[in-house]
Amino acid sequence: MAERLVIGSGRPRFYLATAEAWDDEMRERISAHRHDRGDGWQTVEEPRDLSPVLSRMPPEACVLLDCATLWLTNHLLAESDLDAAIASLLHALDACPAPVVVVSNEVGWSIVPENSLARRFRDEQGRLNQRLAGQADLVVAAMAGLPMVLKGCLPEGVL
Repeated sequence: MAERLVIGSGRPRFYLATAEAWDDEMRERISAHRHDRGDGWQTVEEPRDLSPVLSRMPPEACVLLDCATLWLTNHLLAESDLDAAIASLLHALDACPAPVVVVSNEVGWSIVPENSLARRFRDEQGRLNQRLAGQADLVVAAMAGLPMVLKGCLPEGVL
């Protein structure tokens, strides 16, 4: 759905990837994702420091940031200052000269995790999603492949 939004913009497409390939399965997953996406995308891989990348985006482009969930995971595992990292990300998104579509996962609909790191991740992801949604013009949740517009209006003919 996020890819269709970016393609539907008719602008040059940039794919800002936050995943890190720590094992063979993740390397295969990333490779399949690249293949499925096809041609026509300029890919930038950056697991944590998104501000400089977003500031360099051309204004005529459209950026797909995939994904805020992995970005948060990367910061948690690196024991970053999350408040500072999130503030930096929100500022960078607001200042980006190109429109940005952000993919993020809703992890709070599940059971309460049994360990403190997983509970912290779930809580932080929920707070990050709230802040991203508060700043966004359009917020769309997808369930079973169906879009549910939570804020704003989908562009005609995109989905």
